[in-house]
This record gives sequence, C-alpha cells and structure tokens, in this order.
Amino acid sequence: MDEAKTFYFLTTDGDKPKGRPFGFHLLDEDKLYFGCGTFKNVFLQLTKNPNVEVLAVRGGEFMRYDGTVKIVKDDALLEKVRAALPQVMGLYDKNGWEMGMFYLENGHVEIRGMLDLKEEFNV
Repeated sequence: MDEAKTFYFLTTDGDKPKGRPFGFHLLDEDKLYFGCGTFKNVFLQLTKNPNVEVLAVRGGEFMRYDGTVKIVKDDALLEKVRAALPQVMGLYDKNGWEMGMFYLENGHVEIRGMLDLKEEFNV
C-alpha cells in the first residue's frame, strides 16, 4: 500500500457499490488502521455494512484486501494520526470534525498479476 500511494476503498451504498480513493493508512502494533471523517458518506456506509474491500495497484500488480470493519476510539492512536497528518488534523480541529478510525477484522489479502495469483494470506 505504501508503494501504491493511493488505494481504493470499496463499500456499498444501500444496494449499490461505491468506491473512492484513500491515501491514509497507519500501521500500529500489527494492525493496519484507516481513517476518515465521521461526517462523510463513506463512514456511514461502512457502519451500515462493515464488509469492505481495499484495492491497491502498483505497476502490473494489484492487491485486494477484504474484511469486516472494526471501528475504534483511541486517543493515543489519534495522536499518532495527528503527528502523521498535522495539516489534515488541524483542519478537522478547526471545523469541529471527528476522525473515525478503523481496521479490518477477519481479513484476507490477495496479491495478483493481471493473469495470476502471486500470494495470498489471512490477516
């Protein structure tokens, strides 16, 4: 994901698929965390249906990472986000917005080329 830079978070909006680019992720104590504003549609979508997939592309390879969203409220984790993204978190503070943090449980990762499976594992 670091090498892909931008990755895509796939949710559902009612009965329709939704995808959008994400850029933020944070590895902390063997968990890969994601975050977005609790005021955003994507946050509402993942609370209504926590089954999601992340798609990242690097050159001719791509990674699929699916799982179930687990929302966390952790002030120490938010401080790490604040250190990593001071401008973004400053904007959130200024506007009274909340950053919703989450990771994926029961995850499965596939790394693929266009025609073959290169690696897969559970996380």
